[in-house]
Amino acid sequence: MTASSTRRTTAAQSRIAAVGAIAVAGALILTGCGDQTKKDSNSSSSSAASAPLASKLPASIRDAGVIKVGSDIAYAPVEFKDSSGKTVGIDPDLADAMGKQLGVKFDFQNGTFDTLITGLRSKRYDMAMSAMTDTADRQNGVDADTGKKVGEGVDFVDYFTAGVSIYTPKGKTQNIKTWADLCGKKIAVQRGTVSEDLAKSESKKCTGGKKIAIESYDNDQQAQTRVRAGGADAGSSDFPVAAYAVKTSGGGKDFELVGEQVEAAPYGIAVAKSNTQLRDALQAALDAIIKNGEYDKVIAKWGVEAGAVKTAAVNGGK
Repeated sequence: MTASSTRRTTAAQSRIAAVGAIAVAGALILTGCGDQTKKDSNSSSSSAASAPLASKLPASIRDAGVIKVGSDIAYAPVEFKDSSGKTVGIDPDLADAMGKQLGVKFDFQNGTFDTLITGLRSKRYDMAMSAMTDTADRQNGVDADTGKKVGEGVDFVDYFTAGVSIYTPKGKTQNIKTWADLCGKKIAVQRGTVSEDLAKSESKKCTGGKKIAIESYDNDQQAQTRVRAGGADAGSSDFPVAAYAVKTSGGGKDFELVGEQVEAAPYGIAVAKSNTQLRDALQAALDAIIKNGEYDKVIAKWGVEAGAVKTAAVNGGK
């Protein structure tokens, strides 16, 4: 997302309904069952042969039967660990559906958010899927803070739309409704996210020497902990994540959302610029699950229908 003041035009009643739906869906997480031994014993090539879009994958990935996914698995409900330690959420569910089209498994590997693109460049991951906003800066390898070129950039396959929200300790909003209201206050955010970029941008607009004090953490759970403990006046994260935290943390007693979400923009699956064949295969798989209804089932399960896309775009972020 870019640092502008554009607001998402979702009605307040719809936002409240979405929060409740997210929480209900989070409580209904399904765990895997059954004997997978026989299935796993089959060769990856035979599995891929029966998949409609397997031929679109690079041969090395098709033969391996696995796509390595870099992800910050601490961002409920997008991706997180359930009580059994299984990786669950919107992204893993969408990846599972896409995997059926491609004949491969998506192996989610945990990493801090601000290192995921570096992991792509070093080929540690084949792709990154982690509620990553598709922005022109990321496409072009530009540091959003300095404006300097820091890498070759990545391509994105866009699969969801979300804005950024502010939350505060429940009952302690201090009249915070907009980003301008944070001047002279402290906010906790996750490092490398659009929330951090937006906090830095808005702080520059503050007058009278009252800048926004920004505390950045490796993951969103750490930022939430800081706000919960009273160490920050507010926190910020993507709307689905903030809404989920508000509804679930402390049984709904820890936080509350304030103001409107802003900066609505697409989440994208990030792929190295050089890996156009994988990018195009992922786009085809996403389009396929949108058309066959599997995409809508996942989105509805997590109560985030307002962010659904109708087609898989490449580099649609601005």
